[in-house]
Amino acid sequence: MPIATVNPANGETLKTYEPMGEEEVERRLRLAQATFRTYRTTVFADRARWLSKAADLLDEDRQEIGRVMTVEMGKPIKQSRAEAAKCAKAMRWYAERAERLLADEEPAETDVRDSGASRVRVRYRPLGPVLAVMPWNFPLWQVVRFAAPALMAGNVGLLKHASSVPQTALYLEDLFHRAGFAEGCFQTLLVGSAAVDGILRDERVMAATLTGSEPAGRAVATTAGEMIKKTVLELGGSDPYIVMPSADLDRAAEVAVTARVQNTGQSCIAAKRFIVHTDVHDAFAERFVEGMEALKVGDPLQEDTEVGPLASEQGRTDLEELVDDAKRSGAEVLCGGARPDGPGWYYPPTVLTGVTRQMRVHREEAFGPVATLYRAGDLDEALLIANDTPFGLSSNVWTRDTDEVERFAEDLEAGAVYVNGMTASHPAFPFGGVKRSGYGRELSGHGIREFCNITTVWQGA
Repeated sequence: MPIATVNPANGETLKTYEPMGEEEVERRLRLAQATFRTYRTTVFADRARWLSKAADLLDEDRQEIGRVMTVEMGKPIKQSRAEAAKCAKAMRWYAERAERLLADEEPAETDVRDSGASRVRVRYRPLGPVLAVMPWNFPLWQVVRFAAPALMAGNVGLLKHASSVPQTALYLEDLFHRAGFAEGCFQTLLVGSAAVDGILRDERVMAATLTGSEPAGRAVATTAGEMIKKTVLELGGSDPYIVMPSADLDRAAEVAVTARVQNTGQSCIAAKRFIVHTDVHDAFAERFVEGMEALKVGDPLQEDTEVGPLASEQGRTDLEELVDDAKRSGAEVLCGGARPDGPGWYYPPTVLTGVTRQMRVHREEAFGPVATLYRAGDLDEALLIANDTPFGLSSNVWTRDTDEVERFAEDLEAGAVYVNGMTASHPAFPFGGVKRSGYGRELSGHGIREFCNITTVWQGA
């Protein structure tokens, strides 16, 4: 894939970039290693000042970078600006809290004495240069939720962003430099995916984080395993959205629409499989379909657009094939289900019912505004359907029954359970999945410690 900005609303190539050659990549790796030697000794107050400045600059740039993201990957413009604001919030969250989150820990005095020590401390020390392989769907947020904690922990970052969002990738490097971070603290590598393996094998790269597809995660995990390097992987998701009889049905249906089509449905944590108790299934389905049909699909630069184009032509083709396979196998289309005429990579909000385990859309992630609707006879069947997936990123449950809440919280196979609300990432809460959705956690105190050397300091009497 060329490194280029291609407007998904019309297919026009706006800007292309030459990939960095081996010499430039080598220069940046040397710079990252050299910068880390000094950056790791900086104090939290300096790191926090620079990161807070980056947040201020991002707020100032919100209109401009929002438009860049929309033009590069088709996100509705209001959502682009909201993404920039969310990134600034996360930067400030870590700037204010990192020192406390990484403070030395003192084990219980009885354990210290039992070990024969006079004092024991657990320290969190940075690892070094970390390679971040990031996707196009949240081109700012995916990077910042790695970069903010990594930089506050004293690491330096090397970003290999998706080839379709080069302007956003270069903006991020410039943003951190303008904020006061040394040149080698955060660098963008304009390279293709084929270069990732060699960079990860380089001894100067100490760890890696990847958000993306399952095949990409397997490739990075394989190389990192061979090189014995720490990785955090956030991969696909096919999140269930369960509605039980006690739910506020109007609210559940309203939120369901947003949960499915946020970012034009191109979100790992978007609700994708809607599992509704038979007692309220038909009433929910009527409201849900009505809401999906009412969405405005159009030019993502228009303020009132709710669903834009898919980010790539291949992405639309992949989504279309999932829907067509389901239709051929007997699924019923309640709305949407066919690509529109005209330019751009649009696909309409779609709801499928009558989905069976044999259909690809049941097993695979639908990365676009396509929802599958299931009927469950009781709580046990709802859980059975919800967990019948190779993924386990997040989940959504609508019920006012406290016993049901506890049962879902215990038995759903996912990294998060959101009750009476839709999944959303927040800097204060750990984010990540199980099964083929990956491993490790981003955000919160758990995320900032992922790329730290957790060191025991034992002192004798």
